[in-house]
Amino acid sequence: MRIGIDLGGTKIEGILMDREGNVTQVIRRAAPRDHYEKTLQAIEALVRELDLLAGDKHPIGIGTPGTWVPGRSAMKNCNSTWLNGRPLLDDLIRLLNRSIRIANDADCFALSEAVAGAGRLCPCVFGIILGTGVGGGWVLNGRILAGPNGLSGEWGHTPLPYFRSDGHSNGAEADLPDRECYCGRVNCVETFLSGSGLSLTHRLLSGENREADKVADSEFGERTYNLYTSMLARALAQIVNIVDPDIIVCGGGVSNSKHLYRDLPGKVAKYTFSSEGATQIVPAEHGDASGARGAAWLNPA
Repeated sequence: MRIGIDLGGTKIEGILMDREGNVTQVIRRAAPRDHYEKTLQAIEALVRELDLLAGDKHPIGIGTPGTWVPGRSAMKNCNSTWLNGRPLLDDLIRLLNRSIRIANDADCFALSEAVAGAGRLCPCVFGIILGTGVGGGWVLNGRILAGPNGLSGEWGHTPLPYFRSDGHSNGAEADLPDRECYCGRVNCVETFLSGSGLSLTHRLLSGENREADKVADSEFGERTYNLYTSMLARALAQIVNIVDPDIIVCGGGVSNSKHLYRDLPGKVAKYTFSSEGATQIVPAEHGDASGARGAAWLNPA
């Protein structure tokens, strides 16, 4: 048995997973915001609940909205900014007194889908999250490739390719302003492809204020999604050109739109270097549950 924790910006999900990969218990709690100590307390309380349900203590894997830096014993690159610079792993080991492994939440998502999800038959899996933020994870032969800086897959903080110069967007983005990212850079992929990025694009094109999951219902939604999928295709084409994965698995709230899978493969092919179109682009098999599932897979059964 093992425990998987998905530490999100709005919720914390914890699961118990057995040796065969079956999830036997799921607990969800609201995640504290802007407060590190309360975040620690919430994770500790959730693990204690799972311990009681399991009848014993088990190893823990945690997916976080950032990267753990072992040499500094600190978190970095968290969009939950109150975690940055904090010794999250050390503090949790002290509080819970057991083996804990930690990884980026997008890496956990990709691992879940590679081991026992949509990419289970594929040696090279790239997982993307299109939600509150934009993240990515790269799994090769069932192992996360994090890189020496822990940055592998961080495509959300690369510049959006061909911004305002895309010949396939019919000029729709020509008048869009630059977008500042919380990371300090301008026009990161995340500022356009996250849920809030989609909502902002829709407002600038149509004058309507809509949450990302309501954009498709608008009479102007088709125009917004045409531009959004063009932007997404440009960003994904960079992944195909560099990694050439067998499959790209999509998660996060925005990935639930049927518009993506109807239009995206053909658009990606326009931006890749002589692609044969062999890379599959599919929704996640386990949806939002993949974060906690992948965290559990960080530990052996």
